[in-house]
Amino acid sequence: MTIPTEPIGSIPRPPRLIQAITASGDHADPKLDSLYEEAIRDTIERFEATGSPVITDGEQRKYHNFWTYCVDGLPNTSPDGFKIPFAAGHIRHMPRLTSGPFRYKVSADRFLDVALRYAHVPVKQAVISPSALSLMYPAEGLPGYTRDEFIDDLLREHEAEVRSCLRKGAHKVQIDFTEGRLAIKLDPSGHLLNSFIDLNNLALARFSIEERKRIGVHTCPGGDRDSTHSAEIDYGELLPSLFELQAGNFYVALAGEPDRAHVLKIIRKHMKPDQRIFVGVVSPIDPHIESAEEVRDRIMQAAEYIPVEQLGTTDDCGFSPFSDDTSTSRDTAFAKIRARVLGTALATEMIAGQNADRRR
Repeated sequence: MTIPTEPIGSIPRPPRLIQAITASGDHADPKLDSLYEEAIRDTIERFEATGSPVITDGEQRKYHNFWTYCVDGLPNTSPDGFKIPFAAGHIRHMPRLTSGPFRYKVSADRFLDVALRYAHVPVKQAVISPSALSLMYPAEGLPGYTRDEFIDDLLREHEAEVRSCLRKGAHKVQIDFTEGRLAIKLDPSGHLLNSFIDLNNLALARFSIEERKRIGVHTCPGGDRDSTHSAEIDYGELLPSLFELQAGNFYVALAGEPDRAHVLKIIRKHMKPDQRIFVGVVSPIDPHIESAEEVRDRIMQAAEYIPVEQLGTTDDCGFSPFSDDTSTSRDTAFAKIRARVLGTALATEMIAGQNADRRR
């Protein structure tokens, strides 16, 4: 039995692209199109060279970041929205909705269109969760546009995006849910997290069981400039609720956890029989490049808790979820991905050998 392995999403942008964006001051400047295209082509070529059986476009053209790519530049928003504080001391901001209606400006299937032109292996597409975007609606409300109306619009936009990606041939559609762990930090009572789970399940309920087999949810403590926003929050506060989401696949950051066995015990207790768990086996914010043997050993540990037929491997997080992050190089990112691929193959081989020994 082969253990599937998939990336999370982002790859650091080429320095030349970052410099050009900075000089222009406009991520959407048409003069940058050729540089974006070059970055996507190069990313896919290097991704495929790692041997990864599933790739992404590296999110090279997700303007600004993985969180707000679909709403950047909307005229009915203000930049002074929800704050995401990181342990390193810096803060990222979300846009704030200033009036209705809520609409996406860009849908992720546009990125998939370009990636599929270059790729020779399956391509997955990451999208942002409805719960993350729900933070755009101001607590004080908006005149003439209720929160219920906003949620209806949000769910419709999200569904359309996911359906377009599935229809166009995405191997998987991954819903980024990094705000799950952050929700507990912001509201230890769990009410905010529960509202996020409920909202995302409203979205997932719009898809059939077969469609949900190609939909996954990614959770991590954030990753930006070698820092996190919620790593201090115990996974025990999140994972029981996470596995209530009606998705077929879960991508769980694990490599960077100080006590992996503790997390794996929680996963074993709360995972459902129809869910595949992709555990993180390389840490994007750790400058150390894991060896294939280190990855193999992490997978073998995970296999003690998760049935092999439900086990997969992934990266803990994207390597550059925010487009201006240069803390990790492209070379390091692809070296870590190659280690994940090789380590997964080693673990598959070792498990197959163990099974053969048992049959003798």
